[in-house]
Amino acid sequence: MQAAIVTGDSRGLGEALALAMLARGFAVLGVGRTASAKVKGKLYHHASCDLSQPALIAASVTPALRKLAGHRSDAVTLINSAAVPTPTGLIGHLDAAEIESALAVNAAAAVVMADLFCRTFATDAIERRIINISSGAAQTAIPGSAVYSMSKAALEMLTRSIAAEHTEPRFHCITLRPGIFETGMQAYMRTRDPAEFPSVGMFRGFKENGLLKDPADVAARIVDKLVLGPIENGRTYNHTDL
Repeated sequence: MQAAIVTGDSRGLGEALALAMLARGFAVLGVGRTASAKVKGKLYHHASCDLSQPALIAASVTPALRKLAGHRSDAVTLINSAAVPTPTGLIGHLDAAEIESALAVNAAAAVVMADLFCRTFATDAIERRIINISSGAAQTAIPGSAVYSMSKAALEMLTRSIAAEHTEPRFHCITLRPGIFETGMQAYMRTRDPAEFPSVGMFRGFKENGLLKDPADVAARIVDKLVLGPIENGRTYNHTDL
């Protein structure tokens, strides 16, 4: 049996990934404040925790990880998918509490989850993968989205660091920039005031020009190519690789 841990599985890509893996017979542990009403079944478990409070994650998630390890799966994958787009706005007009919360969810929580994963699944007796969901924003600055871009760049360095530290034959850590698809995050970006978020036109253009993919299709390709297929430790994959 395959097993997976997905953060932020209440909506968006995380929800689609959880559904795709459950459909393929995976045991799935979802991690976040709430669970999706769509994600259910005897192979699904949810560990409720606030990812904006990284110091509190271990208390909620460790027992669930140990239970998942008890399934004696052949392979286990952690997908750090949780992310928030806020705060949007130009530097000089941001809220400090929102900055702190965003960096906690988008970056610090992923480090904690990777650390707990490596503690729980500590030997090469089982195939282990970590997939960090990044964005093109990690490489290209988007005016009005500095905090999000910073956090994704940090996530990509996390991948490279883990890959440098864990070189066992059956351990792989990769980054994925999955491209653009219709989610609540995209919808939120389209509603911003151009004075606050100068890049709003780009996001509205994605929708108007029919460029947004279905999250379910993206998730299915991620599972088939990167969860079940061969991957290269430390590599950054793009949507063109799916």
